[in-house]
Amino acid sequence: MPSHTTTPAPAATSAAKSAVSAERAHIATVRMHISEIARFLQDNLGQRLTARIANISDPKQVGKWASGDTTPRHESEERLRAALQVFQLIQDAESLYTARAWMIGMNPQLEDEAPAQCIADGRMRDVMVAARAYVDGG
Repeated sequence: MPSHTTTPAPAATSAAKSAVSAERAHIATVRMHISEIARFLQDNLGQRLTARIANISDPKQVGKWASGDTTPRHESEERLRAALQVFQLIQDAESLYTARAWMIGMNPQLEDEAPAQCIADGRMRDVMVAARAYVDGG
């Protein structure tokens, strides 16, 4: 009797990879205090780039957030959380170095803008769509 077991199509497998990585990234992001998020991004992207992502002009403010001395405005916190979630998604699927390079490099799905800049411009959803497509091999 022939076996009815089938192997999932590659697209289904990679879509599942994106979904699992995205869920992990979301959980990690919502559980972290904003000072931890600021510290992580500062450590992995640098103070200046983290400030640019948060759409602020003073990079030293990131250090104050990271130490817990102050907290960012709501809009800046949204951007930092989005940046961390995208970073974690790419890192989970690839590596820390790939995540960093992906955040700062030109991205054809974002009209050749860097994802970090798009987040600063408030295009968080576009960046997440591009990140999922990257993880899924598109």
